Amino acid sequence: MIESEAIGLLKTLVAFPTVSSEGNLDLIRWIADYLDRHDVKSRLSFDETGRKANLFATITHGQDAIILSGHTDVVPVAGQCWSSDPFVLAERDGRLHGRGTCDMKGFIAVALALVPRIIETPGRGVHLAFSYDEEIGCLGVRRLLDDMPVDRTSLAGCVIGEPTNMRAIIGHKGAGMYAFTVRGLAAHSSLAPHGVNAIHYASRVIGHLGAIARDLEQNETRHQGYDVPFSTIQVNRITGGTVGNIVADRCEFVVDIRSLPHTSHRQLLDAIEDFIDTQLLPEMRMIFPDASIDWRQVGDVPGFAIDEDSRFVRDVKRALRSNAPGGHVAFGTEAGLFERSGIPTLVCGPGSIEQAHKPDEFVAIEQLERCEQMLSALLLRH
Repeated sequence: MIESEAIGLLKTLVAFPTVSSEGNLDLIRWIADYLDRHDVKSRLSFDETGRKANLFATITHGQDAIILSGHTDVVPVAGQCWSSDPFVLAERDGRLHGRGTCDMKGFIAVALALVPRIIETPGRGVHLAFSYDEEIGCLGVRRLLDDMPVDRTSLAGCVIGEPTNMRAIIGHKGAGMYAFTVRGLAAHSSLAPHGVNAIHYASRVIGHLGAIARDLEQNETRHQGYDVPFSTIQVNRITGGTVGNIVADRCEFVVDIRSLPHTSHRQLLDAIEDFIDTQLLPEMRMIFPDASIDWRQVGDVPGFAIDEDSRFVRDVKRALRSNAPGGHVAFGTEAGLFERSGIPTLVCGPGSIEQAHKPDEFVAIEQLERCEQMLSALLLRH
């Protein structure tokens, strides 16, 4: 049974503690060896440390090819209370428990279990794309896409197997995080006008961000597929100053943007920069010429959206035997980066996002069976 093969593979995959801070190279090499035993060659692309790698492999060549994509890193287990060892697969009541079982080694296990059948009964081109460091900003997949040795015109699309309860997801919001630093001039608080209060100017930037957020809420074209049907901007962390009687010469805050796919982070940031450059910096530099307000990108996960009537979505729905409308999710994935590189992409995989990142994370065996049935129908000649 394909399910038992997938469960055996999942047991092996879970045993590799591929927390982002520790690397994934042992797991990637194991997968490469597994594929090599089936005469499938792998291409690895490494990070700067050499401790992490992406894997790309072509199982069968052909037009209308499908990429099966997943990330190999998992979130930490430190501080969580598990009922069993998180890196030893445990079956209880039809559920397979372990770190990464649903997010997202279950999908990878099913894809690997299908390799012999894909080779024996080829129906279309099939590629595997497994990445590192998705959990900390979708970092590795960018290098994978740059290094991917495949003609994109031969591709029908990419299935990213994040946990969706095997529902076809056709869109998610973009997520951007940006760290701002305001540098002013310290002074004794009794001589406040002689200084440049970094906290006060940070508050004006934050106020302007709030105005942009209110405008989005009131005027942005709604998308009712999302729980929050408009883009949002939040400041969720701020630090600054030294003591209560010194004008603050430094303030830092972090901005979180969750945007609908059609809203550009760059346009929002341009509006913020214009306010800073035309209104705030001239005031600050009249007192202190070296005053500054800078920002840097901490993370950027682009949103994605694919037309529900596209051929690729119809193919996947047919394989799912479902006429249900494509869904939209709040969590981010690598889909937007695949889409930016010109590859039609959707998200569909076993398990529920509600189980991800939690103690006693699990994927139901029934979900793995449904995943195997969908991928078989999508990839194999029947």
